[in-house]
Amino acid sequence: MHRVFICGSALRGQPDHQNLQSAIFIKETKTLPLYRLHAAENGWHPAIYQVETGGISIPGEIYELTPEQFEYLATNEPPHMYPAEVKLEGNEVATAFLYPQELVEQYNWLDISDYGGWAAYKKATATA
Repeated sequence: MHRVFICGSALRGQPDHQNLQSAIFIKETKTLPLYRLHAAENGWHPAIYQVETGGISIPGEIYELTPEQFEYLATNEPPHMYPAEVKLEGNEVATAFLYPQELVEQYNWLDISDYGGWAAYKKATATA
């Protein structure tokens, strides 16, 4: 089983939640304040990466995925995203899909770290 930290469009209530298939929801949690969160591809998906300073805690959810579910999720992630370990509150570690910081900077994608997470950003920027 893979313990995966979800913090973007596959969260409960978000449009790509079905990409988790029947993965087992474990709990809500958040990262340690070691990461930045950006809206990549003009808000199509989140981009998180680890930083030395100026990080924030990103809210998300932990799921247990079978190897097959993990492979399905990985193949449905946007280009350039890669699995890596993230540090969570309570001294926990899980796999998350990160995005290369250099690409975020190259395209100057909007830093949404202060919105309170991906779901909060999408809600705040939704058009009526």
